[in-house]
Amino acid sequence: MCKKIIWLTIGMIVAPQGLRGEVRVNPSSDFPARFKTPGSRWLQKNNENPKKIQLVKGRQIPGKSIYVVSFEGINDREKAELLVGNKILVNSIDRPILKKGEFHLLDLIGLSIRSDIDGQEIGKVTNLMHAGNDLLEVKLSTGKKVLVPFVKEIIPKINVNEGWLIISPPPGLLEL
Repeated sequence: MCKKIIWLTIGMIVAPQGLRGEVRVNPSSDFPARFKTPGSRWLQKNNENPKKIQLVKGRQIPGKSIYVVSFEGINDREKAELLVGNKILVNSIDRPILKKGEFHLLDLIGLSIRSDIDGQEIGKVTNLMHAGNDLLEVKLSTGKKVLVPFVKEIIPKINVNEGWLIISPPPGLLEL
């Protein structure tokens, strides 16, 4: 039986860096090793099939959440410019092992949202967004979509194994 590959987007190439083929990456992963440790990654432009590439090295820009990485065969600015707009992917089976109580953000998609007042389901997580802070896109039972900051004060409890999270929204958050 052949298992279908599930690709995880770990970052987006946003610009060339210098003249030697390095590129800047805006990460969507909380695991720095994905941008620093050499090995196989895959690049995807739009909805094309992913193409395998070897990450040679990488580093984080001090004080910023941007990484600068080098790929095998990309050795000048012109080649680096051609990579801008590509997503960097990894196979879902290559996810880092987590400690107890930790979870991958992508595991939140599809979880039911329960009220902290009565435990009733009020919606589902439909997407994640990174806009300085992580935001959960939630489709409420009413059909309306809202963005919920992913912070402990608003999302105090998560149970990925049982498929739910508790929300304690400040007044008006779910009416925006």
